[in-house]
Amino acid sequence: MGLLPGWSRGDGLWRRGVLPPFLREGDLIGLTAPSGAIQPAEVAPAVSVLQAWGFRVQLGETLGLQDGSLGGSDAQRAADLQRMIDNPLVCAIFCARGGYGVTRMVDALNLGEFRRHPKWIVGFSDITALHLHIWRQTGVISLHSKMCGSFPAQWLEAPSLVQETLLSIRHALTGHAVPLACPPHMADRSGLAEGPLVGGNLSMIHTCMGTRSEIDTRGAILFLEDVGEYPYSIDRMLTNLQRAGKFNQLQGLVIGGFTQMKKELPGEAFGRSLEQMVLEKVPAGFPVCFGFPIGHQLENYALLHGQRYRLEVTEDGSTLEISVPG
Repeated sequence: MGLLPGWSRGDGLWRRGVLPPFLREGDLIGLTAPSGAIQPAEVAPAVSVLQAWGFRVQLGETLGLQDGSLGGSDAQRAADLQRMIDNPLVCAIFCARGGYGVTRMVDALNLGEFRRHPKWIVGFSDITALHLHIWRQTGVISLHSKMCGSFPAQWLEAPSLVQETLLSIRHALTGHAVPLACPPHMADRSGLAEGPLVGGNLSMIHTCMGTRSEIDTRGAILFLEDVGEYPYSIDRMLTNLQRAGKFNQLQGLVIGGFTQMKKELPGEAFGRSLEQMVLEKVPAGFPVCFGFPIGHQLENYALLHGQRYRLEVTEDGSTLEISVPG
């Protein structure tokens, strides 16, 4: 299916989300490291696959840089991303990896050229802060998906699930995104919803509260995922969203993978499951699904952040597909 314009809600009014031009064969993709450090050799498999898909690739100056755990200093990472934003030849910007660092430099970005000539921003995890910032400041749709480190060295030998999730990036960027589905979960809450899809990593959404990148969930479908957190930390972040009213005007809620959850000390277990933590905080009146194939896991399919989607949750499972604006 082809993609259709999304909608966002800002300042109390609905406004059309801006969809960057779809990629065509020969288009230039830039690779940069706005978060953690990564070496050029580590992105070589991604470069090979992107070129095999028919795209040209330009490596950013931050690949190979290191400042502690970061891919260069804040100024270097901001400047590298800014060059790709301002370069009219670059049609999409792949963030090489996550980790930590976007929030240290995101306010240094000048998005004037990006508003005039939007392009695809690709990544997840720490890159959630960049998705949120771009959506809040420009209304441009971006791509929440796997990054360069997930591309296999030998494509033909990679598991089919790895190939399928990476191909979902190609499908989305070229205008052929397909509906996504997941099996039923005993904690699901049935219903039908439509709205712009926003969200990503819960820790980053929590971190961006009170900033220029704060998430706007009014009239939206929210999706959440995280990795390596204690149960009580997840509950604390969900409680913060609840107290801030971020669940009050939702149309739907999609819960992805919450993987590698840390074990608590004996006698200090929080004593609630993820499902309990979520359902005790969200009001009634909209569908909720669990176990959706997004997050820090093999099943991490591409989603268009800010795009208008249709979520349907039934006793047979859940589906999420791009919707025609009403």
